[in-house]
Amino acid sequence: MPGTDRLVRGLGTAALPALAAAAVYGWTAWCFGSSAAPSDTVAVAVGAVLLLGACSGYFALVGGTGGFFGALLLSLGLLLTVTAADQAASRPAVAACAVREVRTKAEDSAGEGSPPTRTVYRLLLDCPGGYPAELKEGRAVAGKGDTVRVAYDPRRRISPELEGRTKPWTAGLWAVPLLALSATIAWLKRGPSGRYED
Repeated sequence: MPGTDRLVRGLGTAALPALAAAAVYGWTAWCFGSSAAPSDTVAVAVGAVLLLGACSGYFALVGGTGGFFGALLLSLGLLLTVTAADQAASRPAVAACAVREVRTKAEDSAGEGSPPTRTVYRLLLDCPGGYPAELKEGRAVAGKGDTVRVAYDPRRRISPELEGRTKPWTAGLWAVPLLALSATIAWLKRGPSGRYED
């Protein structure tokens, strides 16, 4: 039945963002947390294939301007999904580190109406065992000579963070509406003939 086929295809395409996010999150979490995880090169290559494949498939199924903007929203949602997986990854070791030096760098945004200049604080650390050697923050968290507690992964698969700083739900909360909007565009673009139309 044409109507049933159209409904199934519409549901399948609208479900693509959620399925892609689950696949990307699962792959990223496994790469960060598993003792049998692949090398960084393989992890990044497979992650890129998942992300590009999902966005290309979405655009091919939906097409037109809706497909372009939906794929763009999908890519942003998937990148935030990777960020959420990174922030949720276990950093089981904690070290009390002395701040040897603090370097700041202003990062300008290009274009009119762009966000204001952002300052990145790079803390050079003296930690027991020599790792981690540095920590990057978006705000001033300590000065030279201070001691900070840093949570890190001894296998060095994920970047260190201040102890208690990681909040994976923040990136997840941003990812959900982007993925939902991408799914909504896919659902609304269904044409009466069963083909996606502008």
